[in-house]
Amino acid sequence: MTVTSTKSARVAEWWRAQRTRVLWATVVSVVAVAVVVLVARWIRGTPGGQDFIASYPGILAPPEATPVGIPAWLGWQHFLNSFFLLLIVRTGYQLRSKKRPPGFWTRDNTRWPHTARAPRRLGIFLWFHLWLDAFWVLNGIVYVVLLFATGQWLRIVPTDWAVVPNALSAALQYGSLEWPSENSWVVYNALQQLAYFAIVFIASPLAILTGLRLSSVWPVEGPLVRAVPERFARALHYPVMLFFLAFTFVHVVLVLMTGALRKLNQMYAARDAEDWIGFAVFAASVAVMVVAWIIAKPPLLKRIAANSGRVQG
Repeated sequence: MTVTSTKSARVAEWWRAQRTRVLWATVVSVVAVAVVVLVARWIRGTPGGQDFIASYPGILAPPEATPVGIPAWLGWQHFLNSFFLLLIVRTGYQLRSKKRPPGFWTRDNTRWPHTARAPRRLGIFLWFHLWLDAFWVLNGIVYVVLLFATGQWLRIVPTDWAVVPNALSAALQYGSLEWPSENSWVVYNALQQLAYFAIVFIASPLAILTGLRLSSVWPVEGPLVRAVPERFARALHYPVMLFFLAFTFVHVVLVLMTGALRKLNQMYAARDAEDWIGFAVFAASVAVMVVAWIIAKPPLLKRIAANSGRVQG
């Protein structure tokens, strides 16, 4: 058996293992959802459960200075974040497949910025992944700056410990399929607030730090190598990606099941209305992502990469 056929067999085996994992994950998820619904409805029907929801309805009054409404810049940020994450996840899976890249890129060290050591050769998918990461991080920096500059941070940063029991109450209500009353144009419910806080201030920094550690940007020797071991970063980077996927899935499902037209207007058109404008903007954004998914193939990537270095393969 040749080296090429051996690698092909390994890649095929990897994909079969992934399909098996997806199948089992789907079965386990369906069973888990059914169990959660049954348990949540049982708890909600007990006197203790009813008293708990009455005491903690799942939503807190926002701080006095909290702005009302969702600004237009947040809609653009929402689209760009989704756009970059979609392609980041795709290239991440391409890298995990261990398949030989269809091409390799080596940076032109005669251009700025110059480096003391010789440029590393990168597979074309890794090159694309790193560029997507850079744009995603830049978009995140703009988001955080605007978040604090406009006071929107008050909507997603908890300022009262009562958010914890209220989040548990909201989770119980969601689990029982009887949604908590909320008006996200004015204030998020406690569970939403904790979820958005975790995405922005916990999961995103972890993704950035572990991604940097695994990239060619990280020093190959010195104290930083010992401070963040590569094995630790690799073990954490993938679960963080799965957390993003789980959040996105739940987020989309809840948007579609809890007043889709109004939520899409708020998220994409900065309007608190129930017409089809937000849906049209959302549909256009999905179309852009589909086109990007289709055209982001090796021939185009190699042509773009050739503008900043040497491409082989």
